[in-house]
Amino acid sequence: MTKSLVESAKQTSELLKTVQFLKEQKDNVVKVSNTIKQLKALQELTKNNEILFRTVQQDVRDILNSPYIKAGEVEQVSRSFEQIMDTAIDDLDFVNQILSSDFLKMTDAERTAILMEKKVQSHEMVAELEVKTRRYREIISFRKMQDRINNRETQY
Repeated sequence: MTKSLVESAKQTSELLKTVQFLKEQKDNVVKVSNTIKQLKALQELTKNNEILFRTVQQDVRDILNSPYIKAGEVEQVSRSFEQIMDTAIDDLDFVNQILSSDFLKMTDAERTAILMEKKVQSHEMVAELEVKTRRYREIISFRKMQDRINNRETQY
């Protein structure tokens, strides 16, 4: 009887060690999973910001240089795109603080949640920028067509 109790105690001890080991491994898997989520969110955020900056550099310059954008509209067009870019830069600074500073004590899950939220916001900014760009291009196209109609030669 004593032998079986000793043997049972050994098995229980080994089981407890195994359970502890499995808990540690589960925690490690969760940490790795959160890190992967953070990296994916960062990649998406980076991609979206590259799209934003590229669009502003190329498309906005084309819009502003168009002869069909009136002088008084240049400031309004610039301001509307500038606002999006300021928000994108502020978000990047905030993300940088979250990732590099221990001042903001956060768990990996909290950090991941914020990164995911910023990723969604960056998607929305890209969509907003595309809408504004399309709208201004349509205005330019309309004015161009209007100019052709008004300045065509009539033959009777």
